[in-house]
Amino acid sequence: MKIRGIAQAIAEAIRQEMERNDRIVVLGEDVTYWGAVFGFTMGLFDKFGRKRVIDTPITEQTFMGIGVGAASAGLHPVISLMFVDFLGAGFDQMFNHMAKNYYMSGGQYPMPVTIITAIGGGYGDSSQHSQVLYSLFAHLPGFKVVVPSTPYDAKGLTIRALRDNNPVVIFGHKLLTGLPFLPFEGIEEEVPDEPYEVEFGKAAIRREGSDLTIISAGLMVHRSLKASELLEKDGISVEVIDLRTLVPLDEETIVKSAKKTGRVLIVDEDYMSYGMTGEIAFRIQAKALRDIKVPIARLAVPDVPIPFSEPLENAVIPSVNSIYNEAKKLLTIKE
Repeated sequence: MKIRGIAQAIAEAIRQEMERNDRIVVLGEDVTYWGAVFGFTMGLFDKFGRKRVIDTPITEQTFMGIGVGAASAGLHPVISLMFVDFLGAGFDQMFNHMAKNYYMSGGQYPMPVTIITAIGGGYGDSSQHSQVLYSLFAHLPGFKVVVPSTPYDAKGLTIRALRDNNPVVIFGHKLLTGLPFLPFEGIEEEVPDEPYEVEFGKAAIRREGSDLTIISAGLMVHRSLKASELLEKDGISVEVIDLRTLVPLDEETIVKSAKKTGRVLIVDEDYMSYGMTGEIAFRIQAKALRDIKVPIARLAVPDVPIPFSEPLENAVIPSVNSIYNEAKKLLTIKE
């Protein structure tokens, strides 16, 4: 079937796994009639009812704690964290219990929890509703971190998450959801009707090239692909890598591409400092330093809150033009 955007694909994956596994339950804010606002749970309440699709009060600490307890008791909760910006309200349950209990119990208590959260700006929602923040989860041992960019990946990665005994956080960019009240920068594509898994820790090469490697995730994959089309008109061949998951990270694919092209640009919508761009840059130089022709370049949100002002927001979030310009700059550096 054809699916436009990642929201429907994620909801379809949850539906199929709920049919297969009666231990899966869905909870969070507005997961019933509103489909978790961004569509990740749409249609589930009509099919499975209130016993398995449960609206919660606006109290992240409480429903994250419910998720920890439910997982310890043998269920697989799917928890909607409406905006990733709200993680602070459930920080203790997520970071001190959900991420650690499987390890601290010596494997006695698996923690099969799937958190689905909306990320990103680009539509004027200001500082408290426009962040990405996946690097916080990637930094802490215990979480698997998933960032789908296409409907096919969104369904397959979600099904993989729902079959995992560890806590998995799925970060869905709002501008990739395909919902009518938001700008859309994703794709519509054919997605198999039957359930399937997309492997964690396996990046996708979205475009092959020889002059430059661009590494990104989520929305930035699509903007990088558009920038690479512009660069092609200038005679520059760009390889675009979609990470798919930050934890586990497909180090082999990114290092291989870096060695192949010798020039690397890492593009991220998260903040620059102590984030994904720095981590990947270090891993590449640690294994491919002799093959890198020029210093690795990074493009990310500068260390400022996301502005409400449209011109300012556009200035801080990497755009097609800023990716194009950074890539061109990288190509002008002499070896």
